[in-house]
Amino acid sequence: MPINPLLVRARELWEDLARVPVSFPPVGGVSVAVSPESGLCPVGWIGVVTLGGSAIATAPSKDAALVVRDELAALPVAAFADAEAVREVLSVARVLGPAALSYVSTAGFRPVEHGALTGEQLPGSHPDLLSLERLASHEDAAEAALQEIGSPAFVFREHGQVVAAAGYEIWPSRTAHISVLTAPEARGRGLARLTASAAVAAALAAGLLPQWRARPPASRRVAAALGFEELGTQLSIDITQDIEGAPGSTSSGTGL
Repeated sequence: MPINPLLVRARELWEDLARVPVSFPPVGGVSVAVSPESGLCPVGWIGVVTLGGSAIATAPSKDAALVVRDELAALPVAAFADAEAVREVLSVARVLGPAALSYVSTAGFRPVEHGALTGEQLPGSHPDLLSLERLASHEDAAEAALQEIGSPAFVFREHGQVVAAAGYEIWPSRTAHISVLTAPEARGRGLARLTASAAVAAALAAGLLPQWRARPPASRRVAAALGFEELGTQLSIDITQDIEGAPGSTSSGTGL
């Protein structure tokens, strides 16, 4: 069976973010590595990324890695995307995710035409983007992280105010991490698709791999409409209070 080139590139990205040598095993397996500075999760946490039916996991200490290796082995890889299933085998303090990881190629991309709407480009530091973030909830603004984009922001205005914006942050392995934010009163009208389409088109033109990471179903539907393929998930787990020798425990190490 031909290997999905999107899957190959996505795996290269997350193996790079692990910041230690680790590779995705054959389908159904999980590889666990010790990486205190892992980019799969917040510092001191467990990070688990599934792609194409297999997974890699990073832990902040050898003790934590042993626990993760032993306990996650009891679960099928598909269950790593279920926070409650993970809670059944690990003593979990906090969880972030799971978030779906989606990618798109030039061939698979389905751009959206602006029609009568006129878009605009702004620098990522533009104060109008801060105004948009203030209109959104703190959670939505933090999820979009528009202040971290390195690309221009592709925006739409109504009555002079930016009501939708998208851009991308450049990640390792020539990846464009897409950020999208729409004002609450402007949602449901396709503006997220329009702005995201412009950002994705720019990323593809620059030879980058667009990545869409999302938890809300509405965001995942926008990605699917643009041709993104869901290839896996990302889950971050804080079990550091329960693992001797891990950061945040009573033994040596730094806290969160």
